Amino acid sequence: MKLKIGFIGFGKSTNRYHLPYVLQRDSLEVSKIYSKTRKPDVEEQYKSCGIEFTSEIDDILQDPDIQLVSICTSHASHYEFARRSLEHNKHVLVEKPFVTTLAEAKDLINLAKEKNLVIMPFQNRRFDSDFLALKQVLSSGRIGNIVEIESHFDYFRTEYPDNHGKKMDGAFYGLGVHTIDQIISLFGRPDKVYTDIRSVRNPNNPDDYYHVELFYQHFKAIVKTNHLVKIPYPKFTLLGTKGSFVKYGIDRQEECLKAGMTPDQSGFGLDPEESYGKVQFEDSDGSHFEKIITPKGDYGRVYDNLYQAVMNGKKKLVSDEEILTVMEILEEGIQGENPKIYTLN
Repeated sequence: MKLKIGFIGFGKSTNRYHLPYVLQRDSLEVSKIYSKTRKPDVEEQYKSCGIEFTSEIDDILQDPDIQLVSICTSHASHYEFARRSLEHNKHVLVEKPFVTTLAEAKDLINLAKEKNLVIMPFQNRRFDSDFLALKQVLSSGRIGNIVEIESHFDYFRTEYPDNHGKKMDGAFYGLGVHTIDQIISLFGRPDKVYTDIRSVRNPNNPDDYYHVELFYQHFKAIVKTNHLVKIPYPKFTLLGTKGSFVKYGIDRQEECLKAGMTPDQSGFGLDPEESYGKVQFEDSDGSHFEKIITPKGDYGRVYDNLYQAVMNGKKKLVSDEEILTVMEILEEGIQGENPKIYTLN
């Protein structure tokens, strides 16, 4: 049986990060797509897929056959669309960031529980190839007990024209939501958090730089984004009591999607050998060096999980506790002065 999906929003997110994966899965069917402003030229590309396009939101919400609503709109509208979808007894997937406040997140989660529905954010970068490589090294135990993890999501973009956006329009909500979620997915709720969130290129605009440290009992994780990095840092650096792991180069799925490739094409998202991670460690047999072949990333696995959660009652990919922890860190991070250190409530 197929899981029937309705999309709210028909912009870059839907077209680039969702549909290329969803349309290649026999277990899924896109029934309808809502867009306030119709785009006939773009819609024509999906004519053969049997998708109905509409500018009436009720065509999605009141369709009894649609089981899952995938919300791909500006984040300021996520809460409204998610709540309306739940009220119409739809399971819900929401593009990142999930919502703009912790209170909104709690309200949606409580409503979903009341109605026995699944709701979660589209944390697709849990299936980045570089992150999967990191998980592989962690699970192997090669590096011993963790001492420190550092994660970077950097650019070199010198221009940042005035846009006078809100605090939640910056890099922390836009990119930090991914890097923080990756750490939370591995280790859960931290004991304390340090944040340094700034606008480096243009003080008239929301942040374009963040340095966040998540403190756990015996180690810490650092996540960073800076838009003025000309010589790249490693994507991941993992330090342990027996060794270290370093991985350069970010997952290539986005690069391939931007170039017009589809996930079924040969070479899609594959990491070049020169970007393979390297682990060096010591054990009773001496010192060892290994290359870690990068696993293949696949953002569509978010939808594979949702299929199992909705149709078969399996555990959803992003737990309610993880959703709330990430939202609390995001919300607390942009409030008051930075830098600061705080304990989660």
